Amino acid sequence: MQGLHLTADLHQCGCDTRWLTDAPWLGQHCTKVVKKAGLQAVAELFHTFPATIHGPGGVTATVLLAESHLCVHSWPEQCAVTLDVYVCNFDSDQSLKAEGLMADLIQLFQPRHVERRRLQRGEIKALAR
Repeated sequence: MQGLHLTADLHQCGCDTRWLTDAPWLGQHCTKVVKKAGLQAVAELFHTFPATIHGPGGVTATVLLAESHLCVHSWPEQCAVTLDVYVCNFDSDQSLKAEGLMADLIQLFQPRHVERRRLQRGEIKALAR
């Protein structure tokens, strides 16, 4: 279960608003960058939320990976996005692939401000009995 969990909160995104409002469009790009990173997509779900009084609805794009998952959530009325990339390092270290995937997604959204977090999960090698 050991792996790397990366998150990023993107603010003041300067990308085309289509990336924040069109789930199939964003989803297609997500599967493309997953493949580019050398990770294996096994399922996907892309959803566009309805518009509100605050503006167009955001999107959620989720790609289930053989190695774990990628999730993207957008708030177009705030020009904001959250990213979540988790890879398990069961057979080999997938950390560089996760970092590359995160970098590609951050570049896509062109944020003015990014808050990043990095968590090494499952570092306990053996549990005491």
